[in-house]
Amino acid sequence: MPRFDVTLAGELNLDLILYGLPEELPPERELLAHDMMLTLGGSSSIVAHNLAALGCRVGFISKIGNDPLGEIALDRLRESGVDVGNVLRDTKLKTGLTVILSRTRWRNILTYMGTISELGYEDLDLGYLCDSRHFHLSSYYLQRKLQPGIIDLFRKLKDAGVTISLDTNDDPEGRWEDNILQVLKVVDVFMPNEREAKAIGGSEDLETAVERLAQTVPLIVVKTGSQGALARRGKERFECPAVSIQVVDAVGAGDSFNAGFISQFVQGAPLERCLEIGNQTGAKSTTQPGGTEAFRRRRQTA
Repeated sequence: MPRFDVTLAGELNLDLILYGLPEELPPERELLAHDMMLTLGGSSSIVAHNLAALGCRVGFISKIGNDPLGEIALDRLRESGVDVGNVLRDTKLKTGLTVILSRTRWRNILTYMGTISELGYEDLDLGYLCDSRHFHLSSYYLQRKLQPGIIDLFRKLKDAGVTISLDTNDDPEGRWEDNILQVLKVVDVFMPNEREAKAIGGSEDLETAVERLAQTVPLIVVKTGSQGALARRGKERFECPAVSIQVVDAVGAGDSFNAGFISQFVQGAPLERCLEIGNQTGAKSTTQPGGTEAFRRRRQTA
């Protein structure tokens, strides 16, 4: 039996979320937030954290700076049960940080990259990553140093019998290129949201975009927000409605969906069940600030 159910390689950082700021941000003014949360961020680490919280054996490779923010992020991930023995420290760079200005219907996301984009193919322990049933990659467009080696990495994982899922997340440059269609040819499950699926599929019509992507990747799973999620496997199409819940914020909801879906996928569950648990996990994430607070194993204090 492999050591892990799921392995991941990607970014490890914190999110600083500010609530209650005005819609417009005039210059040279001190603007007051009514609440804040400093929480584990980074799509890769949110997926890893929540997979472990759901009972999966999870291995994780990342790079942080030799600084307090990196140590806090590492401690949060370790607390969940994720194996963090292969997380590297860079003494020259600072750990990345994302600041989220949360609004009622939208948000600003501001990221200092730091170590986020500095994990390279040469940093990976391939034996460690391959000692797993499944591998997941998030934040494709932020993994700038890793990108040139991703196809080789995926092929080695496939040769070892490991299935692969990918969520590109947003492209900050809005280009949606960088060899992504070639990468999808060695992916088993592609997990974009609706906007990302349309951009990569090259159509403003979601069904057209999904049809095109389904010709490249065996299984596409699209998160459609308040509509829930849909999946396409060959000619088969599946839908699963969203869970009705009181939302605190949606930060990390898509990553939490990924964790729920993958937790079932690695067990060989039917696709309908994978979608159902993905929606439930994504909904649970929105009941607390950030992407992991709803899943934390909080330490008991005397």
